[in-house]
Amino acid sequence: MKIQIITLFPEMFDKVLNSSMLWKAQERAGVEYSLIDLREFGIGPRKQVDDPPYGGGDGMVLRPEPAVAAIEYAKKQDPSAVVYLPTPRGKTLKQSWVKQIAGSGEKGIIIFCPRYEGYDERITKWVDEQYSIGNYVLTGGELPAMILVDSVVRLLPGVLGGVTSAEKESFYEDDESIEHAQYTRPETFREMDVPDVLLSGHHANIEKWKSDNNG
Repeated sequence: MKIQIITLFPEMFDKVLNSSMLWKAQERAGVEYSLIDLREFGIGPRKQVDDPPYGGGDGMVLRPEPAVAAIEYAKKQDPSAVVYLPTPRGKTLKQSWVKQIAGSGEKGIIIFCPRYEGYDERITKWVDEQYSIGNYVLTGGELPAMILVDSVVRLLPGVLGGVTSAEKESFYEDDESIEHAQYTRPETFREMDVPDVLLSGHHANIEKWKSDNNG
């Protein structure tokens, strides 16, 4: 899977994409990351990417020319890729949707990260999917982009260690279920004990306990 991220701050992604499972995914699942600096598509000698909004208002708005030029550049690298835009008006990102995206692993992903007070609405004509990670406002689209990448990549075959690791996690079966509580050594910590059933070695009882304690 080819993942291209269009951003004014590509340096924000260096540590994230080259750490833990996201780094391992490049070898285990053939994931290829590409960071596209929106500033390179800016207008004029100062590489301008924003302007004040028509109708007045505080802040600056991303202009359509650099944004569309960057998206079109990314599409040339991967014509079948799906273009995603993180935005408050988008559909809430849930595990069921993440599974669909990961399941169509042959299709690449292009994520356009907004900044400032937003973007010229005409940009959305070049966007396939708009998504939201919650009802709150962030400084830009970089963190939502990282969340989309992380949630999708970890579901690609071979990325996680165990064969059924992802299948036993919260929200895998539906968007509401929560995985049971987990325990490890020591058996007693500050007068709090691990449930006896988990120490019993009785697999049927353990599985029943896990099932009963799923949210």
